[in-house]
Formats: sequence, C-alpha cells, structure tokens
Amino acid sequence: MTATPHAALQKVPVTIVTGFLGAGKTTLIRHVLENAGGRRLALVINEFGDVGVDGDILRSCGVESCPEENIVELANGCLCCTVADDFIPAIEALLAHERRPDHIIVETSGLALPKPLVKAFDWPPIRSRLTVDGVIAVVDGAAVAAGRFADDPAKLMAQREQDGAVDHDNPLEEVYEDQLLCADLVVLNKADLLDADDLARVTAEIGAATPRSVKIVPTREGRIEADLLLGVGAAAEDDLAQRPSHHDDEEGHDHDDFDSFVVEMPAVSDPAALVGRLARIAEDFDVLRIKGFLEVSGKPMRLLVQGVGSRFRHQFDRPWAPGEARRGRLVVIGEKGVDRAGVEAALADPVAA
Repeated sequence: MTATPHAALQKVPVTIVTGFLGAGKTTLIRHVLENAGGRRLALVINEFGDVGVDGDILRSCGVESCPEENIVELANGCLCCTVADDFIPAIEALLAHERRPDHIIVETSGLALPKPLVKAFDWPPIRSRLTVDGVIAVVDGAAVAAGRFADDPAKLMAQREQDGAVDHDNPLEEVYEDQLLCADLVVLNKADLLDADDLARVTAEIGAATPRSVKIVPTREGRIEADLLLGVGAAAEDDLAQRPSHHDDEEGHDHDDFDSFVVEMPAVSDPAALVGRLARIAEDFDVLRIKGFLEVSGKPMRLLVQGVGSRFRHQFDRPWAPGEARRGRLVVIGEKGVDRAGVEAALADPVAA
C-alpha cells in the first residue's frame, strides 16, 4: 500500500534504547517486536565487538512487524562516535524503502553515550524527517543493587566537582550516569532478582540521579508493553539542555578504556559445565561481558550464551541453517588491560571442557 502524501510528510518517530552492558536491551526489543500492535518497525543495531550477536538474536524472531530487510547492523564503531559516517546513511536507506517504517528503534552499544546521537536529530537534513520519540535507558537492577556503580551517583558527582585533587574518573560509572541523564523512561530490568528493599533502594538511587521527572518501570525479561515504550512523544532533540552529560564540553569520546576481543570456540559437550567455567573466568579476570554462540556436539540447534560479570544465561535459540558453518565464537569485553592471554588460556583449558 502506498503512503498518502500526508503520511509522507509526517516525521518518523525514533526510539533510542540505551543501557549498560548486559542490561537486557536486546531482550526488551525482541519483546516489543513480538508485540508491535500492527506497527511496521525498523531496527538499527550497534554492537561493541565484531560478532553480530544482538542482530542475530533479533533476526531470528521472524516476526512480520520487522522484516529482515528492516534490520540494519552497524559494527564499525560506537554510534555516538560515528553518527555521520554510519548512522545517517543507515537511516536514509530505511526511509527510502517503498514501505517506510512507522517507527525506528535504535539499539546502541552498551558503551554508547546517548546524547551525541540525540544531537544528530537536530541536524537540518534529519530534523525535517525524524524525531526522537524517546530515549529509553535499560538498567540491570541486580548489578546496580550489587554495587556495580556508586550508591549515590549525584553525591559522588558533587564531591568530584568540589575536590580539585580528584583527577580521574570511572568510565563505567560515567557511561551509566550519562545514559540515565538523557533518558525519558528508565526500564529497571531483572527486578525479579531483587527483594523489596533492594528494589526500593535502586529505584530511589536512579530517581536521584536523573535531572528531570523520569518514569522508572520495573520489569523482568524486558517484558514491557510496546505502547509504553513507543509513542512517548518526547521530541528529545528539542530539549537537549535538559539532558546534561559528563561530555558536554567535549567534541566526542572514545572507548580506549575498554578492550574487546573474539575467541573462537570448539564444539562443547556439556553446556552447563562450560557456562560454569565462563562464570569463573569472568570473576577471575574481572570480565564485564561475554556473549556469543556455541556449537553443542550432537545437537541440531545453536547455543546462545550471554553473561554479565559472573551471571550467565544460556539457551538454544535456533537450528543451525543448512550449509551454515557451525562455528563457536564468544565476544569478551573488559576494561583496558584485561588479561586477554589469560582469558584465552582459561577458555582453551581441556580439563574444564
């Protein structure tokens, strides 16, 4: 069906889904795709590392609301650093489709700062065609409750500003805070892993860290109504001043504080044993994130593995396709200086295979 002239003139809403490593962005987006309520969606996915785990998970949905040609994966760098080179051409290609999407969802990498991306929507060629319907920050409630970040982010920022002797920052904390500072809605994921006291404490901490009145929605498995996530109507490009950032005075930022590498994995015979070994490796080497696909001997399906710190999940996500190379590959992400050789040696240890 051809769009009416009126529809062609309307701005296409874009929802930016941001969140720290392993918070559950991809799971949340998959749930939205499967419950799109008749919307024709498009996705732009940005990953840290060169194995398209998130894109592959979302393509495997096979839902009519978001056909495969509407899924664009950008793996050449963080979107907040490569807006002009990668993001804008991808968006223009989506808008040129005969059946233009009703709504575009952008999943940023777990290390991305959302504000530079929002700024891009204020550029004249983009502003006339798109609007930022909302910035959604997905938070790993269990990780925050465990003290992955400061208990009182606002107080810590004030202390840093007052103490001239402090000349270093925690980049993980800054990324997390910048994502909250830019958000229109905070999805407090994995709330089922928190007791009532921890849930109340984490909710209060997030509320104190946001400069505006931002709704905080607890959820599990990223299950949130599409109508709550889409149609926020924030027009975020119009109120950039209300979205402060640690990097407002910088031209950009880089990710020199992080290392990412890919490990080729042989077929495994005992997935549970391997996942237990991955959890120990993550703890021993202070790895932030491990994710990827594995071949299980004698099984026709591919095993998806995702870990945040020492917390791991694994499941068979789909059958291996005919003619598809049954390769096992894991993306490992850590802070700068992570012991790559040690991680690779531990993964190759036949004793624990």
